[in-house]
Amino acid sequence: MDIMIAVQDACVSGQWLTAIILSLCCFLPSCLPAGQTVDYTTSSESVVSRQGDTALLRCYLLDGISKGAWLNRSSIIYAGNDKWSGDPRVSIVSNVGDKHEYSLQIQKVDVTDEGVYTCSIQSERNLHPKLIQLIVKVPPKIYDISSDITVNEGSNVSLICAASGKPEPKISWRHISPSARKYESGEYLNITGISRDQAGDYECGAENDIASPDTKTVRVTVNFPPAIHEMKSHGVRPGQVALLRCEAAAVPSPVFEWYKGEKRINMGQGIVINNLSSRSVLTVKNMTQDRYGNYTCVAVNRLGTANASVPLNPIIEPTTTSAVSSPASNPAMYGSTGGAEVLLACWYLILALSSLVTVY
Repeated sequence: MDIMIAVQDACVSGQWLTAIILSLCCFLPSCLPAGQTVDYTTSSESVVSRQGDTALLRCYLLDGISKGAWLNRSSIIYAGNDKWSGDPRVSIVSNVGDKHEYSLQIQKVDVTDEGVYTCSIQSERNLHPKLIQLIVKVPPKIYDISSDITVNEGSNVSLICAASGKPEPKISWRHISPSARKYESGEYLNITGISRDQAGDYECGAENDIASPDTKTVRVTVNFPPAIHEMKSHGVRPGQVALLRCEAAAVPSPVFEWYKGEKRINMGQGIVINNLSSRSVLTVKNMTQDRYGNYTCVAVNRLGTANASVPLNPIIEPTTTSAVSSPASNPAMYGSTGGAEVLLACWYLILALSSLVTVY
């Protein structure tokens, strides 16, 4: 009773710190009158919550007359139903059907809320502090990843991906391609002597057991010199349209040039050149005798040059010859192949009979 009067006097005089200390003394045995003791029954538990969720630290009063208080480290959060904390996320929860519940609720919990919370229940001479360890787990989050890069074929490449989370997330890499090749886990991905087949998007994934993995991608462009992998032409008659196609692989995309012999071919006079990113088509609209010959396609980018040649020849018309044929060699005269075979057999039979007559 003397302590409560001292608390009131301290509050009236504006000595708030003194009032808080005296209030806490109500829960400490050293503040009790001489000869009195307090029975302690301590319990402890852990509560795991995910960052951003609502954490509920459960505590119950022993009976209708016991009093409770919540503390975090050395700070008072609640004393009875009086809120001492200025944090708007914190509140006391009591079920309608259970008047004795005295649980602490923390909304939008964060890692800074981690720690040991004490629910202190006092009834007359018994003090029941309950220790609750709040553990806040954090979903994985990638906060840094390499920018898209362009390198020359044969270069060494190093990519970085950094992520945060609790527990610490595991980082993995994979090449987004038909093979979907996976690489060793870790923040760094090192590729020695990169080839053109290793170009494309690389996905970094950060994963722990709290939420779905966080993923981000970085694009790797690999430059390489041109390589012509297809060169086609077809024979054509004079006066018809001729087409020659040249396809090349290169990064950056190549520039195409066409030559007939040593002379470069330009647009005009029935000649059209259509260039796409990896293909060039040469069209000669009206073939003349002087346009037949050997054509060369040249593909160029800043890393190198490639060329391939193909002949463009006229189509030779087949020559027709007349010859005297025996009835047996011209089955069409008899309307069917079978009739010709019968006639040939008859000729052999006549020849055989003639031979016999001559002998005898």
